[in-house]
Amino acid sequence: MSLQRVVRSSIIDAPIERVWSILRDFNSHDQWHSVVAQSEIEDHQNADRVGCVRNFILADGNHIREMLISLSDKDYISTYTIVEATVPLIRYVATVSLKPVTDGNRTFWHWSSTFETPPGMETQLRDMVAHGVYEAGFSNLKSFLSSGQVIDRANELKRQAVVTGLPIQANAIRVRDYGQASVMQYEAVNVPPPAEGEVRIRQTAVGVNYLDIYLRKGWIPEFLPLPATPGMEAAGEVIDVGPGVTSLLPGDRVVYMCPVPGSYTSIRNVPVVCTTRIPPGISDQVAAALLLKGVTADYLIRDLGHIKQGTRLLVHAAAGGVGQIISSWAHSLGALVIGTVSSPSKARIAREHGCHHVIVGRDYQFSDAIHSICSGVDVIIDGLGDAARDENFASLAKCGHWISLGQATGAINEISPHWLIQKSLSFSRPVAFDYVATQDKLNERAQRIWKALFDGILKNPDYEEFELKDAYLAHEKLESRQSTGSLLLKII
Repeated sequence: MSLQRVVRSSIIDAPIERVWSILRDFNSHDQWHSVVAQSEIEDHQNADRVGCVRNFILADGNHIREMLISLSDKDYISTYTIVEATVPLIRYVATVSLKPVTDGNRTFWHWSSTFETPPGMETQLRDMVAHGVYEAGFSNLKSFLSSGQVIDRANELKRQAVVTGLPIQANAIRVRDYGQASVMQYEAVNVPPPAEGEVRIRQTAVGVNYLDIYLRKGWIPEFLPLPATPGMEAAGEVIDVGPGVTSLLPGDRVVYMCPVPGSYTSIRNVPVVCTTRIPPGISDQVAAALLLKGVTADYLIRDLGHIKQGTRLLVHAAAGGVGQIISSWAHSLGALVIGTVSSPSKARIAREHGCHHVIVGRDYQFSDAIHSICSGVDVIIDGLGDAARDENFASLAKCGHWISLGQATGAINEISPHWLIQKSLSFSRPVAFDYVATQDKLNERAQRIWKALFDGILKNPDYEEFELKDAYLAHEKLESRQSTGSLLLKII
């Protein structure tokens, strides 16, 4: 046997994210590479799952099975190996790697492999790989991209639905009566083709937020008129796009936050203006755990709290999903961060995420502890609601700002201007969606979140996953104050 090495490179006139979205799909070659006649991933596994096997037939009739052995969205590199083939490429291992070319926003594509060949076939097989596979692949992908075609990664049922304009069946949580978590029922629903300005998304991870509980209980009935599906955010892959959508393509990974509930489902149509791309290196789960909570933290810190060096900040539920992000981000800006939590174990988590002082208790009595630390706080971020009303007032310093983020213990009794004027306090009751009213604003805030994550200001969020059908269990855990970090619904 003779060890061979083939190396080829090319410049592709497209952004690296666009090229990578195609090449990271281990089952896409039959749609853009002329040498591949048909291809499928065995055992119905995802085409980007390490260990999946691509079973394909070449245009000349040869049959090959290849296994994906590594994939890095952060570094734009994938490696695969032949496990069985009618072509005598023995111990074949190949690596595809991309690098951005700043001149013209293009992509450098490097493709290399090593393999052994039977004696006498060295030149024949080396030329086949170099010219028939690699160089032909460069040319084919350039033509594919310039034609404006897109990769359809959906399964055959979804492909048929896209072509014929038929609905796709999905599984969803439906609420027909307001009440306890048990009112949420798991049902089959039909999702129509996306309308103008919409994208249809195959969801993988759905974020669970306290707002979902408020809506399920009927506290804001105009926001969730029954029957309805709760949920405000999710991540997944675009199946197809409606008329007028040019910013996304089928196969793009996106995360969204939408002011209209409906995310507790496996497939959903969403206005494209509510979506933002998920960067390579960030999983769907992390994106779903971070977007809405991160956007909330961003506008609270930047737009309302004006957090800076020396700001004295009180964060309630500091070990929760939003609390962890706010505490970490505010700490990095030089604020004095004080958190409240309900247990010693949560106090440890709050400290790990930037709280300088943590007050532990379930009785909503914290103002004395605040005044033992400082003369009063400048900003309070309050998701507790009415049970903490008087203690919040007592904890604020003069000219302080009280931001009411939620009402876990019930709606706050009327806040009188005559009460606030005693300390020259200001009071805010913001809604996150008003701070991302345009896609540009959503993208701007999302980019700050991803950058803070990559820079280490924010940690990869802790999250716990529940199956979609068990959404009621996620709600029960969140309401019981047993959860820390984020809760997600996973789509199986």
